[in-house]
Amino acid sequence: MDRWLGMTAAALGRGIGDGDIDPIALTDCFLGAIDAHPFRDRIYSCVTPDRARAEAAAASQRAALGQRLSPLDGVPFSWKDLIDSAGTPTECGTALFAGRVPDKDAEVLSNATALGLVCLGKVHLSEMAFSGLGLNPKAATPPCINDHDAVAGGSSSGSATSVAFGLAAGSIGSDTGGSVRIPAAWNDLVGLKTTEGRVPVDGVVPLCARLDTVGPLCRSVEDAALSLAALEGGKPADLTNATLDGVRLGVIETVAMDDVRDGPAQGFQDAVVALEKQGATVEGIRVPMVADALALSPVLFTVEAYGTWRDLIEASPEKMFPEILERFRTGRNFSGPDYVAAWNTLNRLRAEFWAAAAGYDALICPTSPILPPNAERLLNDSDYYVTENLLALRNTRIGNLMGACGLTLPTGTASAGLMFTAAPNTEERLLRLGAAAEVALA
Repeated sequence: MDRWLGMTAAALGRGIGDGDIDPIALTDCFLGAIDAHPFRDRIYSCVTPDRARAEAAAASQRAALGQRLSPLDGVPFSWKDLIDSAGTPTECGTALFAGRVPDKDAEVLSNATALGLVCLGKVHLSEMAFSGLGLNPKAATPPCINDHDAVAGGSSSGSATSVAFGLAAGSIGSDTGGSVRIPAAWNDLVGLKTTEGRVPVDGVVPLCARLDTVGPLCRSVEDAALSLAALEGGKPADLTNATLDGVRLGVIETVAMDDVRDGPAQGFQDAVVALEKQGATVEGIRVPMVADALALSPVLFTVEAYGTWRDLIEASPEKMFPEILERFRTGRNFSGPDYVAAWNTLNRLRAEFWAAAAGYDALICPTSPILPPNAERLLNDSDYYVTENLLALRNTRIGNLMGACGLTLPTGTASAGLMFTAAPNTEERLLRLGAAAEVALA
């Protein structure tokens, strides 16, 4: 049964459908692995065995009757602790939300449950989801799969590590500035950033509502496609006969390739060679509007985040990790007109960006220009924390600012991801491209 812990969610689903895997035994296998794991409490904020076993029992009955609800019916997933689940603490990684227990599931969890996914529980994150590093001294800091002294990436740190350490078949996180793609990349997983507005966020604790998205972290592109369908209550993308023949990819040369460190640089170079060998055309593209958009980040992200949570934060600021508190408070430095003007400018830059990218199937760059930083140093060196956090988020934020969908794939170099950025609401095309790229990179 231990082999189940390293299988893709899709493969587990096929095993259930073929009668080779019983959802009850599968869920017990994951629950046992969670309880026995030395990092259990650094990854899971709350395990829900009663819910998981009840859902697994129902999935087992459906499988026996040939009435499975979806390809993932009976497969156990974890959920980021900002996605509401009825009767279970959802505290968003902060003491400010201590004791917060919602009375109903978020819409995405409700959709997934309706299609048979088994909820194992909730996993840790960066405090209030406002960091790309995953360091959270106020709750817990999950370790990176490749370096247990390093952070796992954020803010969906527990989502990534629950899958990477074999404590969930897949996980659902959120991405406002890179929070799915960074931890996925640093833990050698697939991560899908969905287009803003595509996947419902009702019942998801907001950070920046205009930029918040929900998406999966998993072991394969097929898993990502099936997970997206479950979150939406829809039909998964058709990945059959996916190919790189005739695909045009543009390397984002503006900002995204600056100061890329050795590991991510090597992983990216090797990935480009692999993609070209399978028929893709890869060429550089200058998109100067990217630099202009990134310069708007302090206004766009912090004003909305602070405006949303100012009263709660300022009532008890001492409860917060100082680095996160300071990041929220940056929103005080800008006015309402600054924020409106920034969005007006960003909308213009988005139009220019997609016009420039129109000839490409996707744009690519390293998911993160850095490898996972040391947790202890981040905790004790404020300048290092700020520098590494901004670098970690830099490339992924391009997709958020441009309203894109995005996909990160492991390159074969530890903790170095390859990121595809594609036009809004083209997830199905992006997933087909990702499926072909996954084969090339393997």
